[in-house]
Amino acid sequence: MTSDLERFIEQDGRDEAIAKVRRQIDESNITYIYYQFVSVTGRIMGKGAPADHWETIARNGFQLVYGATANLFTDRHGNYIGYGAEARELVGLPDVETFCVLPWDPKTARVFCTLFRGREEDKDPGAYLTSDCRGNLKRIHQAFEEETGYHLRVGTEPEMMWLKLNPDGTPSVDGKTRPYCYHIDQFAELQPIIHRVIEYSKAMGLDMVQGDHEDAPGQLELNFAFDRAELTADRLTTYRQICRQVGREMGAFPCFMPKPFMGVSANGCHHNISLWQGDVNVFLPDGDNPRMPSKVGLNAIGGVLEHLDALTAITAPTVNSYRRFWDTGFWAPLYADWGFQNRTTALRVSAPGRFEYRSVDSAVNPYLSFAALLTAMADGIRRNLDPGPPEERNIYDAIAAGKDVKKIPMTLGEALDALERDPVIQEALPGDMYRVYMHYKRDEWERFCATVSEWDVKEYLDILP
Repeated sequence: MTSDLERFIEQDGRDEAIAKVRRQIDESNITYIYYQFVSVTGRIMGKGAPADHWETIARNGFQLVYGATANLFTDRHGNYIGYGAEARELVGLPDVETFCVLPWDPKTARVFCTLFRGREEDKDPGAYLTSDCRGNLKRIHQAFEEETGYHLRVGTEPEMMWLKLNPDGTPSVDGKTRPYCYHIDQFAELQPIIHRVIEYSKAMGLDMVQGDHEDAPGQLELNFAFDRAELTADRLTTYRQICRQVGREMGAFPCFMPKPFMGVSANGCHHNISLWQGDVNVFLPDGDNPRMPSKVGLNAIGGVLEHLDALTAITAPTVNSYRRFWDTGFWAPLYADWGFQNRTTALRVSAPGRFEYRSVDSAVNPYLSFAALLTAMADGIRRNLDPGPPEERNIYDAIAAGKDVKKIPMTLGEALDALERDPVIQEALPGDMYRVYMHYKRDEWERFCATVSEWDVKEYLDILP
């Protein structure tokens, strides 16, 4: 039987696309290529090779240990996460259409890759590697489209903070600007960085549309146009790679930690979501109320609310993510409700035809979050889930008036427990991915719980006379 790997190589037009890239390599004098994929935590992993070997790698792939999909990281007991030292090696094959020259190093290009099990394995040789989050999103999205006739389009709001560097080159705890939200003067302070980020982003295919200074030190949000889920995930990954390079060039540190400072806003990454049938937005109102989403849209919202606890384990994926929920007064979404332009709820209808999922931060792996939202919305559509009426009030006023609203998980441990209880969201982590993700994140939570922090020392060092 033909394997997934063989079918991938034999795709119609692939040989012509490989030849087209060779012409680009020769014409542009490209000498080196990064063959990259994305790990379970959203890091960019892979191998580099001289461009002379483009055809060989494009047709045969490169090999790397399975554990690279988990950052080749060990847990607190010294065991490799996901895959041990005895595990076989994956095969990475380039998605030729993602080949792109790095604008800061025009002799170097990058290409995203799809991952497979080895050709000679005893079990499922040449099958898709299920710890490949990027490949999983493509396949989950395809299955969703085949079932419903709809596809997911997403726009993200990638907040991050530009920090100063210490004399030794390490990041400091000071932002390059003051925490004045929407202040053009503070925005202008970062304009040299902004110009460089936009220049590189446009060169790599991102349609940059707007931006602003947010209300934390050095905090920027630069937006690019929304698109199909898998394209937006690639572009967010590319945007982060660009920011890291610009930081090296401009003497600044691009910080994607969700909550580096208390008392100011965290780094969110709101997902603005809509479902489309061809070129028709099926979330658009279909009744008399111009603000009310269509029945499909309401069912999708119902699915997300139904699975919000488990989703939080994926969209707020670090211990630090939950500092954002505990630091009150900064619009962090704590309650499982929805409304029109209501920033106190986890979901808001941000414009006719789309809703904003707010319980997500800058550490998110977009391939996992988009896949999880797809599975939640599919469940909502399948089961005709009703999200109830939109909440027009500030959610805190509504609760004070007697409304019973469930809080989202307030620690990573609680969120992981919710994920363990939710087989629907587990479908977004197929095969090895669920095992690898839970191993990684359970270990992260345990390492935090097993650590004596500065807070412990200040609180308890002099606890008794």
